[in-house]
Amino acid sequence: MNKRNVKRGIAPYVFLLAFILIIYFIFSSTSQKVNKMTYDKFVNELNKGNVTELEITPRKRSSVYQLTGKLKSYDENESFALNVPLSDEIIAEIVKTSDEGKLGFELVTNADPESSTLLYIIVNFLPIALLIGVAIWFFSKQISTNSKSIDFGRSKARLSNGDSGVTFKDVAGLKEEKEEVSELIDFLKDPKRFQKLGARIPKGVLLVGPPGTGKTLLAKAVAGEANVPFYYISGSDFVELFVGIGASRVRDMFKQAKQNAPCLIFIDEIDAVGRQRGTGLGGGHDEREQTLNQLLTEMDGFGTNEGIIIIAATNRADVLDPALLRPGRFDRQVTVNLPDIKAREEILKVHARNKILGEGVTLKNLAKRTPGFSGADLENLLNEAALLAVRRNKESITMSEIDEATDRVLMGPAKKSKKYTESERKIVAYHEAGHVVLGLKLSHANDVQKVTIIPRSYAGGYAMMVPKEERYTSTKSELLEEITGLLGGRVSEELNFGEITTGAHNDFEKATKIARAMVTEYGMSDLGPVQLEQQEGGVFLGRDYNKSRNFSNEIAHEIDLEMRKIMDECYKKAKEILNKEKDLVKLIAEALLEYETLTKEQIDYLVEQGHMPEIESLNDFNITELKSRAKAAGVKGYAKMSKEELVDALDNLDKQDDVEEKEEKED
Repeated sequence: MNKRNVKRGIAPYVFLLAFILIIYFIFSSTSQKVNKMTYDKFVNELNKGNVTELEITPRKRSSVYQLTGKLKSYDENESFALNVPLSDEIIAEIVKTSDEGKLGFELVTNADPESSTLLYIIVNFLPIALLIGVAIWFFSKQISTNSKSIDFGRSKARLSNGDSGVTFKDVAGLKEEKEEVSELIDFLKDPKRFQKLGARIPKGVLLVGPPGTGKTLLAKAVAGEANVPFYYISGSDFVELFVGIGASRVRDMFKQAKQNAPCLIFIDEIDAVGRQRGTGLGGGHDEREQTLNQLLTEMDGFGTNEGIIIIAATNRADVLDPALLRPGRFDRQVTVNLPDIKAREEILKVHARNKILGEGVTLKNLAKRTPGFSGADLENLLNEAALLAVRRNKESITMSEIDEATDRVLMGPAKKSKKYTESERKIVAYHEAGHVVLGLKLSHANDVQKVTIIPRSYAGGYAMMVPKEERYTSTKSELLEEITGLLGGRVSEELNFGEITTGAHNDFEKATKIARAMVTEYGMSDLGPVQLEQQEGGVFLGRDYNKSRNFSNEIAHEIDLEMRKIMDECYKKAKEILNKEKDLVKLIAEALLEYETLTKEQIDYLVEQGHMPEIESLNDFNITELKSRAKAAGVKGYAKMSKEELVDALDNLDKQDDVEEKEEKED
């Protein structure tokens, strides 16, 4: 046995013994010295007048008087005690007299304590009961500690009886995925229908997809739809410091599931326990590997059609052990991808149920503006918009809040306190104008939805561009035009200022990645249709950063030349277009300097008409004009206000003026 555990087991008893000894010594040190006195000596001292105090307590059950008292020669903490029969005449006479003046000493007579049963119990048994109670408390605490150590290897899976409150109605945009898992529910409800034709339901279903796409939500919906017990656990709940605990929990989980079959088991983030074996530093005796081995055994161990189905979720299926994915364990993999435009609209409808949207907000248009957003991103977008609406004291969520929320989700909050010099603002405006013009002039380029020079995160400004149509594949010309569009900012800086800045850093990163993939992975170069690189590497050795090199140094040089060729051609094309459209670049850049942010509608109007649309509301003014209006109106603290705060302040002033004007007319 572990020495530490032995010490923990003995410690409560040692503490209890020390507590009893301390109590004993306290009482013994404060108690008086009691002298046993004979009856003859007591009578002698009484006759001599040496008795100063006397306390008489009758004990009828014992047929005695219990006498205690003090003599003149005694110290303060010293007393005598003796028992006298109830028939004693001297004591009876003393009790009868009970006059201190005649007796010559202080007399105290007590009632018989044995005549009250309650008092007798309190005096005689309460101290013993207290000691026994303290002992029982220590023993029970020790037993509970031992029971916890016994429960250490039990499963942490939580049982739900379908009361999660989530059903398929709450899962939007996953039509095919819901059909796949609904088959599991049908089997659990009516297994004979499948067994009749000899069908074997999958023992395990693996939900694979990017984070936030609704894998866990889909599993909760299965629990809500199926009228069977539902065990849910995280993969990290199996892994412990001590070897063997995880395997013990796996055994206990399946034991409980068999007792409640038919049932479902949901393991979230299974990659925490299901990673490939033999790739870590722990070898074959690592705790995680022992747990995985037990999971493999249990999944392949229970008999056919026992009614136990496992659903697991992960966004790293590439790191899972192959033995876990073979038929008989996880027979079926359901890929939960990012939603398309139709699915995004359905998801937005679900999350907008409890939100008040303004008249100008349409979820269909919002779905078009959010390609690449997951379900979690869309929920966060509407929540951020609702928070902004509350902060601005609005009664509904308008497009202004949704635009700001979209920017927050993509790039973070605006850096309103970050001050640009006038030359920096101008460079950023022309940089973003270059992206916009190339987006307008390239046939395969993305649509420009919004462009701004308000800094966010590490970006001095950005252009939000979305594809005209959502595609699953990309052509070579589309990729080349995407690279050309990314280079538009740097080209615009060079053409208009004869100088280049570090602002194109992120653009180059994206463009270089696309160009290298075209050469080494997609076969879109003069090197031919050969895949020269692929993602590879050990699970714990940087899988996402290591690439296998199936080529010589000469081919590596040719790859560099091909990448340079693609980048140079795209740069040249961007330069030609922006040289030709210098006036349009200037027009958009000047509009950005004045308004700071332009929407798609404003850009289209600007390109067609050559000027911005007429200003109809305060939101259409730039921040400089708003501040001048606020100064003229006497708004306090206007210099430190944001654009939204200035609009609200001026709106409130207008409303106040209208009310005062109405009151004057009524008077």
